[in-house]
Amino acid sequence: MRYVSTRGQAPALSFEEVVLTGLANDGGLYVPETLPHFSAEALADMAGLSYAEIAFRVMKPFVNGEIDDDTFRGLVTDAYATFNHDAVLPLKQLDANHFLLEQFHGPTLAFKDVALQLLGRLLDHFLKKRNERAVIMGATSGDTGSAAIEGCRHCDNLDIFILHPHNRVSEVQRRQMTTVLANNVFNVAIEGNFDDAQAMVKQSFANQDFLNGSRLVAVNSINWARIMAQIVYYVAAGVALGAPHREVSFSVPSANFGNVFAGYMAYKMGLPVKQFIIATNANDILHRTLTANDFSKRELAATLAPSMDIVVSSNFERLLFDAYERDGHAVAALLERFQIEPTALAEAPLATLREKFSSFSVDDATILEVIREAHHRTGEILDPHTATGYRAAERARADQSTPMVTLATAHPAKFAEAVVKAGFQGVPLPTHMDDLLEREERYSVLPATLEAVQQFVVDNRR
Repeated sequence: MRYVSTRGQAPALSFEEVVLTGLANDGGLYVPETLPHFSAEALADMAGLSYAEIAFRVMKPFVNGEIDDDTFRGLVTDAYATFNHDAVLPLKQLDANHFLLEQFHGPTLAFKDVALQLLGRLLDHFLKKRNERAVIMGATSGDTGSAAIEGCRHCDNLDIFILHPHNRVSEVQRRQMTTVLANNVFNVAIEGNFDDAQAMVKQSFANQDFLNGSRLVAVNSINWARIMAQIVYYVAAGVALGAPHREVSFSVPSANFGNVFAGYMAYKMGLPVKQFIIATNANDILHRTLTANDFSKRELAATLAPSMDIVVSSNFERLLFDAYERDGHAVAALLERFQIEPTALAEAPLATLREKFSSFSVDDATILEVIREAHHRTGEILDPHTATGYRAAERARADQSTPMVTLATAHPAKFAEAVVKAGFQGVPLPTHMDDLLEREERYSVLPATLEAVQQFVVDNRR
């Protein structure tokens, strides 16, 4: 299997190369040249298997023999042994046909752990094989950073630099990053927003001369391995609820679009999916695009769901590549226009997206209302991001007969401010984190300039 860029001008890469490369040199994102397909029999055979075994079966075709089966199975097993629930991502029933997929049982209590516990191991495996060291640069609006740090803190061949917007992530999110005092971990608070941080990371990947020959590696969702690992839980949830013998629908809190795109990949690989619902907060570019064909930037709004406070959804490009029938030139032209002026999708690609995707946008007042309502009806306290998915599942659902799965992307304790505003006294952190707010922090505050950030990386890498 080879991987190609969504903008059509970069060389095709192997799995090992795409994991170590991240962003394509034409500015695009890598996707598989062809997708593996799972027959109904292959899907049915996964029912009742452990999460790690389903993960091995789903991801093996993407690895394409570049890691031997025993080694790859070991990496997968080790990655999911870090979760504190035997099911890894358990399903919880909310009503007769609505289910919550709990994605927060990993080390940092968010869905990003699912991919990043594996990605750190993959990176270390390939770098050791090559006798290389590498530098990780990543931008986070909250959860990606801590999950990346936890996935890479023990890696011998990596130094990791994570940028987060200063004073724009929750205290728990910040401390999960800044209290990791490993000598290969560097946290940078940018005096700007997430999109500023993301732009600097992308610029650094586009021109890596500042590293004088060292390799720069991406761990955010531009890295294909992140998407690959996330495909698994759609398959696991689907077969648990009766696939391939019936369809399943998913409601996904969405910002950078990697999570829901992984679900779309599962569908394209053979999982019978009735509907994907894209749930957004007030930063609703995805909702506006689908409903009104308004593909334009708007000023960032700070919300109670900060991990979704994003103006530009990077992974949407991967879906556009598919909708535009893999025409990289058309995607590149569309995104070039998007950077300078409001634009719109062509009619045929938009119609293609609307066949499988619906959307719903939720403001802060509604988030608080949903947290209260969901607790009253189910006994569950939802984090604010999951609350957007819960409401979207109810309001944008195509039919009641298809099982609906709302992705619970984070533990409510990570967002105590929203939970308290909703009228609760808060949710305690799990035992292994109950001293988090007392731990020593270490991070640097830098201006939102490319020069300052790149110089910091050069000065501090080992």
